[in-house]
Amino acid sequence: MSERTPGGAAPRRVRKEPDERRDQILACARDLFSRRPYGTVSNTEIAAAAGVSRGLLNHYFGTKRDLYLAAVSEMMSVPPIPIPAFVEGAGVRERVAQSIDAWLELLERNRGTWVTALDMTSSGGDADLEHILEEARDRAVDHMTEVVGLTPLSRVHPEIRSAFRAYSAMAVTTTREWLNREALTRAQVHFLLQEVLLNLIERVLPQLVADASAER
Repeated sequence: MSERTPGGAAPRRVRKEPDERRDQILACARDLFSRRPYGTVSNTEIAAAAGVSRGLLNHYFGTKRDLYLAAVSEMMSVPPIPIPAFVEGAGVRERVAQSIDAWLELLERNRGTWVTALDMTSSGGDADLEHILEEARDRAVDHMTEVVGLTPLSRVHPEIRSAFRAYSAMAVTTTREWLNREALTRAQVHFLLQEVLLNLIERVLPQLVADASAER
């Protein structure tokens, strides 16, 4: 990045700390990957957008794939989706609705990055990317159990986490129908994910827990 000197002189490069420069490159990469297909974005373009040399970009991230993996990893963890606060009079439905809306907002803001990640993992050709998304799924399960108040019970009944992992896989497929195929609207996705999750909580999980308890 540069600043223009008084009198309109040629801009001078502003020195930044390494972490700040790295964050700047990553922010520009996330922006470009979110707006354009992965194959149309080059490291040269990202470097220009960040105001750094191509060599400096390669120093921090190496290849475009390495930079993309870093962008996906940051997208899936920063900023974390807050757990809705317990509010008197607000039930599970309201907390689920708020949580799903926050997740969909995150994906919509990073549409290109998310769709590319799904495309790259659907072929089974990128183990590193799949690992990043797998960790994100585990965090999503932790989030869901906390939102609906089932964290303590899930420690005793692992089938709860298994059911939420299955739900998260359905959620990923549903977002593809919305963001990639445009077969569903955001409102429809929200309704579908909300009602399926509530049915899972209210009807399916109690039966799974009861069956598991009877077998022990």
